[in-house]
Amino acid sequence: MTARAHTDAERERLRAHRSGPEGWKHWGPYVSERQWGTMREDYGDTAWEYLPHDHARSRAYRWGEDGIAGMSDAEQLLCLSLALWNGRDPLLNERLFGLINSQGNHGEDVKEEYFYLDATPSHAYLRMLYKYPQPAFPCEELIKQNARRGTQHPEYQLRDTGVFAEHRYFDALPRAPDQHDQAAGSRSASASRRTISRAGRDARRLNV
Repeated sequence: MTARAHTDAERERLRAHRSGPEGWKHWGPYVSERQWGTMREDYGDTAWEYLPHDHARSRAYRWGEDGIAGMSDAEQLLCLSLALWNGRDPLLNERLFGLINSQGNHGEDVKEEYFYLDATPSHAYLRMLYKYPQPAFPCEELIKQNARRGTQHPEYQLRDTGVFAEHRYFDALPRAPDQHDQAAGSRSASASRRTISRAGRDARRLNV
């Protein structure tokens, strides 16, 4: 298919879009990267401190959801996202790890490696890359190292821990297929694919 044909197909999707469950934009990347550590979930005396990442697994959000490569319907009645476990972390990895305002030397911050690669305005095609360590995720090291740094110092990031040394990571490539990949070809159908590849020399198991 030529670039012109792709462009015309996307224009047709946008032209056909309308409100309600049959519209192309009824499904999209509406799930937050993080709901923890935000003003949206603040009911305490200190903004951004009320709900840290460590609480997110055991407390219900009130105003939204979060997830890795998250998608949902426009009302967030159904939310879909990626969950991974490398067999070494104490918890299932179902949301991005990071620091709240008082833990980061430059404020609240996600400490992960992920990249948004492609998207169309109609959300018919979405693609991202998430890099998940094969060793245990160094949560405590990230918290302690950033706590030692002042505002004049650079942030201590995931890549600085050495957890990716010798290419010890998994590449997770979630994508939302276009209409040709969807089972029924319906605008209301939500379909997605996850491609997982292992880097490094050692055999490692990943639960998805």
